[in-house]
Amino acid sequence: MAVNDNHQRIRIRLKAFDHRLIDRSTREIVDTAKRTGAIVRGPIPLPTKIERYTVLISPHVDKDARDQYEMRTHKRLVDIVQPTEKTVDALMKLDLASGVDVQISVDHDSSVGGT
Repeated sequence: MAVNDNHQRIRIRLKAFDHRLIDRSTREIVDTAKRTGAIVRGPIPLPTKIERYTVLISPHVDKDARDQYEMRTHKRLVDIVQPTEKTVDALMKLDLASGVDVQISVDHDSSVGGT
């Protein structure tokens, strides 16, 4: 894998239930990438997915007695443009919080040269 290819991009998608954890992890990734000389686009906040559940709390007939619960999934997107070998090594050694799901994809970006 040729990391120094000018049209390469690392796309990092983060998901978490706690927005503080995801913001801290994103900040660590951006700081690490900038420190190693890569160009960073983001963090881009993606729409928060909200799942709501309604539960009947009465054991018998009271249809009016209900509890509502919700689960929020926060998402962020970070693009690292023109990564160097040092960037990849530093990102591999980075230790993030356990409540953050990280998906990394490496693809060729045709818009790197333009704006």
